[in-house]
Amino acid sequence: MEIKKILEKLANGEISVATAEQELRIYSIEYVEKNLAKIDPLREVRSGIPEVIFAQGKEFKDLLKIILATVSKKNFTVITKVSPEYKVKLCKELEKNNLKINGGINTILVSTKSHKSVKRNGKVGILCAGTSDIKIAEEARIMAAVMGSETLIEYDVGISGIHRTLKAIKNMINAKVHVIIVVAGMEGALGSFVSSVTDIPVVGVPTSIGYGFGSNGIAALASMLQTCSMGMTVVNIDNGIGAGAFAAMIANKMSIETKKK
Repeated sequence: MEIKKILEKLANGEISVATAEQELRIYSIEYVEKNLAKIDPLREVRSGIPEVIFAQGKEFKDLLKIILATVSKKNFTVITKVSPEYKVKLCKELEKNNLKINGGINTILVSTKSHKSVKRNGKVGILCAGTSDIKIAEEARIMAAVMGSETLIEYDVGISGIHRTLKAIKNMINAKVHVIIVVAGMEGALGSFVSSVTDIPVVGVPTSIGYGFGSNGIAALASMLQTCSMGMTVVNIDNGIGAGAFAAMIANKMSIETKKK
C-alpha cells in the first residue's frame, strides 16, 4: 500500500492509527529476494536524496533484480559505477521491460515512461578540468538533475589553459548558479582557483585521473583538502554522486530562500 493510500484510509477512518503505523513501517523497507537487497523507498521523503544503486561488485543478474524492484516501487532509480559491459547488457534488458534509459558514461537513470522529473529551481554549475574527468562530472550532473536542480556544464576547462577557465566561471556567474561543482584530477588545482575568484560555494571532486607520484587521485584529494581558499568543501575521490546530491540540496534550499525574499 502506497503512503498516500495509507493516509487516505486513516483520514477516512478505514484503518486505525496502529494499523497505519504498521503499514508505514512495512513500506519503509522493500525486500529483494529476502537477503539479496533491502530497498529504502522513503529515503527521498526523509532526506530529499533518492536511493542510488551502486553497480560495482554486483553480479549482473542481482543488479538487474534490484533495479527492477526499485523502479517498480519508485518509478525511477539511479545506477552508478556501471561498467561498459554491464551498461550494454542493462540497456537491452531494461528496454525489454519497457523502461526509459538515460545517462552518462558510467551512470544511468532508469525510469518508467510515465515518470516525470521533479523541478525545484536550484541551479548547479559543473566545471570539469579535462575530458578524462567527464564520467565523474556526469555522475554529479545526473544526480543533481534527479533531485530537481537545473544544471549548467562547462567541460575541459582546466587550468592548463586558464583563459578557458575564466570564461567558464564567467558563464556560471552570469547564469546565477547557487553552487559550483569542480571535478579535477592530476593536481586538482582547479577547485582552489574557482573558489578564490567567486563568492559561489564550491564542491571539489578529486578524480582518479593522473599518473606517477600521487596517482589514483591521491594528489588531487590532498591538494583540495589543503586548499588556501576557504570557499570550497571536498568529497571523496571519484564521488560525483555525493557531490551532485550535496550541491543540489544547497541549491534547492537557496532557491526557496530567494523566493521568500
